[in-house]
Amino acid sequence: MTESPVHHEPPIYRRIADRLREQIRSGALGDGDRLPGENALMSEYGIARATARQALAVLINEGLAVPRRGSGVYVRLFRPIRRHGSRRLSREQWGQGQAIWDSDARGRAYTVDEVRIQRERAGEQAARALGAELVWVRRRRYLVDGRPVQLAASHFPADLVEGTPVVLADTGPGGVYARLGDLGLAPVRFTEEVRARMPVPVEADSLELPPGNPVISVSRIAYADGGAAVEFNEMVLDAAAYVLQYDFDA
Repeated sequence: MTESPVHHEPPIYRRIADRLREQIRSGALGDGDRLPGENALMSEYGIARATARQALAVLINEGLAVPRRGSGVYVRLFRPIRRHGSRRLSREQWGQGQAIWDSDARGRAYTVDEVRIQRERAGEQAARALGAELVWVRRRRYLVDGRPVQLAASHFPADLVEGTPVVLADTGPGGVYARLGDLGLAPVRFTEEVRARMPVPVEADSLELPPGNPVISVSRIAYADGGAAVEFNEMVLDAAAYVLQYDFDA
């Protein structure tokens, strides 16, 4: 005699999370809407506070909701940014005075804040990539639709960019790659390494990430004609905010 398979019903906190998720996916709860709080869930489902907290934690860990201290838990929906690996770095982009971010944002509002530029001794990775002991570093944070999505730190050999527009806050049309081109150092080749990891606390704070939200770490080296490395860029992306696209010929 064949026994019928036993179907175990998911725990109550999972079922509550599933219902709330469906309301988000269907549009019944929109971006910025407040989710039912712990007290409301306790009353509606007859559950303990710890169970209500577990249900909300599921959505927070999935990146669908974000807690605001003293206020509650809110829906956090965001149309992902499509980061096209080759198109954004093409000479057609920055060579015509367009910012790389024009390719990423595709008409959406983006801003750059927390810009810090300073001359310093190169860290281990930058020194190895650039073959330089002293570098100029441009650190900044990018926001799309008002949401922090990326941190970036571009390193340049100090002897190449000292006293040039590369070290100014406003580098002009086309950004730093166009200015490197003005110096006869236009990038002709790039390499990128991509990995996923959990953020360190300062990254989580700056990107305003909810608990459990991973980041994408991208390290890029730009090479000028002749093979000299002219930029080493370390980027940290909110993994929930991005789709990475790469095209290849067979």
